[in-house]
Order: sequence, then structure tokens, then C-alpha cells
Amino acid sequence: MSEEKEKIENLTKRVDELVVILNGIMEDLRQVSASLKSLAVSKFTQPVVAPPPPQLQMREKTKAIEDIKMMFPEDLENLLSFEEKDQYVVIKPRQFLGSENFSKIASIVRGVGGEYVSAGKASHFRVPKKGA
Repeated sequence: MSEEKEKIENLTKRVDELVVILNGIMEDLRQVSASLKSLAVSKFTQPVVAPPPPQLQMREKTKAIEDIKMMFPEDLENLLSFEEKDQYVVIKPRQFLGSENFSKIASIVRGVGGEYVSAGKASHFRVPKKGA
């Protein structure tokens, strides 16, 4: 009986170790996915040479925000609001992000030439439209 119990405990420990490893792999895959989305957005976004007609400009603004949203995994995107400004897309948290989510978001934003603007309650991330 004690031999069987020992085998079960060993198997349980091994399963726990595998869970820890798989969680690490899952986090790595999330980061790779965010990086790939970022690369895809930067490769397929091209600058406009001539000013487009007003209707097309509205679609381009929407596209700039949508391109930036695509860089974020869905769970992070849902924590953020996106707003079009003259030269930037401003990204503001909808709620407290915590250090882990903040770090992930900051990494994605920096990866496309954006930055974090510390301004108390008005703090936000911003990504230049030219790089978006």
C-alpha cells in the first residue's frame, strides 16, 4: 500500500512540474504571438504619398487604430482604450493594469517606436502614426 502511495505521490509531483513548464511555454508563446502581430502590422502598413479624399482619411484613421490594436493579445487589448490624435494613437488603460500587464503593454508599444507618458491620472502610452 505504501509503495502504491509513493508511486502516486511521485506521479503527482511530475504532473505539477509539467504544469509549471507548460505555463512557462504558454507565456513564451503569448510573447511570440504579440511580436509576430507587431511585425505583421509594421510590414503591411505603408505611408500615404498624397492626401486622400476625406472619406478615405476616415477609413485610414480607423485602420491606424485597428493596426495598433492587432499588436496586442485579446486579453491585453480588452484592458485598453485607443484614441486617435494628430500624430499619435493614444492608448489608455481602462483599469489598473498591474506590473505584469503594464510591462507587456510597454514592451509592445516600445517595439513599434511608441512610449509611455507619465502624467499622473492622465498617464498613457502613445504610438506615432507614421510608425503605426
